[in-house]
Amino acid sequence: MQLYADLTALSARPTPEEEASAPHHLFGVADGADGWSVGRWLRAAEPVLAAIHGRGRPAIVVGGTGLYFKALTEGLADVPAVPTDLRDAVEARYDAEGEAAARARLATADPAAAARIAPGDRQRLTRALAVLQASGRSLSDWQADTRPVLPEGSWRALALEPPRDALYGRCDLRLAGMLEAGALAEVAALTARGLDSRLPVMKAVGMREFAAHLAGEITLEQALEDARRETRRYAKRQLTWLRNQMADWPRAASLDPEAQWRALRP
Repeated sequence: MQLYADLTALSARPTPEEEASAPHHLFGVADGADGWSVGRWLRAAEPVLAAIHGRGRPAIVVGGTGLYFKALTEGLADVPAVPTDLRDAVEARYDAEGEAAARARLATADPAAAARIAPGDRQRLTRALAVLQASGRSLSDWQADTRPVLPEGSWRALALEPPRDALYGRCDLRLAGMLEAGALAEVAALTARGLDSRLPVMKAVGMREFAAHLAGEITLEQALEDARRETRRYAKRQLTWLRNQMADWPRAASLDPEAQWRALRP
């Protein structure tokens, strides 16, 4: 979410002072109406990383969305774009028939994807079905044709996995800081643009809750409480991803930045 220029506060993007302390890349480079995929980010990140390497400097890739790191280190399939009308038709059929029927159809043609996609993940289930219909080839087959941007041995990893209570406390503090930094104004500005609700920028944690408050549907305190709950759910999903997809990464349980840095350094 820190890609989007529209989400300075709501994504807790580094402040101008923090960005001035060291070169930052690919923060605030996209307009909210221009939805970036993992593939598009990867194509933008590759020349940036190459330029940093050419200067003899290390690059630190930070974030919370594990799929981006997986794409860097394992590669990302060059899956063709799905036409909007086909995507909409697949989603409409999913909504009409339900998850069980959609998953059964996917399991027939792409059992690996059906087994891999978590229960309730409508977005990934419909995408796998749409890719199959659009290309005639399963998503798993496309994903098998990959090459990593960062070859094995050229990078070091560190997963931050602090105690759950401490993590949730930091999440609550972060939300309070977002409000102080102008999150409500950001939500109001994005809502006023009438952007498609399916765009990534409109799915930022807190967007739906604060928009409901601005529309007069709930109080600010209720919006904040709902956003706290969604933030914790998101953090839990991140931890689950790390355990399942990056089980061999070293862990740092401390929230102290210096301790984290010592755990990352060789």
